[in-house]
Amino acid sequence: MKTYFLCKAKYQKQDDQGRLKVVSEPYLVDAISFTEAETRMYEELSNLIQGEFFITNIGKSKIIDVFRYDDSDLWHRCKITYMLEEEGGKEKKITQLFLITAHDVKQAYERMYESLSNMLVSFKVPEIVETPIIEVFEHISDEEREPPVPEGFTPLNELQGNIPPPQEEAPEA
Repeated sequence: MKTYFLCKAKYQKQDDQGRLKVVSEPYLVDAISFTEAETRMYEELSNLIQGEFFITNIGKSKIIDVFRYDDSDLWHRCKITYMLEEEGGKEKKITQLFLITAHDVKQAYERMYESLSNMLVSFKVPEIVETPIIEVFEHISDEEREPPVPEGFTPLNELQGNIPPPQEEAPEA
């Protein structure tokens, strides 16, 4: 199960008039611990933000999953509810939070139903709120982190001892 952390970064950003102002912006990161969340934030933001920045706050989020659509960068928090039958026939109301990109609340509502269409229980979407979250950094496996090997090259780990010894250069006369 994924664990998302809500992190705030503080840095100087140029506004529309060209002036620098200090902003504090929220980001969501998929991590195992607070330490990993902070480390990942510094890694990710060093590629996005020029200059100095600080992670000012890290907190565990109640968001259980994220649905990203490439046509929008506005994040909406969607609350869904459904009933689950417990032992003894008693029903329990379950509430879960999701994050989804959409241009507006109506589109977020439609995308939630589309994204959760494979759920076995019927659910309702009682609340959708546009969030100030700038970006979501999903977990990246080690295989995905390594850059692709250029065409015509073989990765060292695939050579298995077939590496020729370095040749000595002949002394110049």
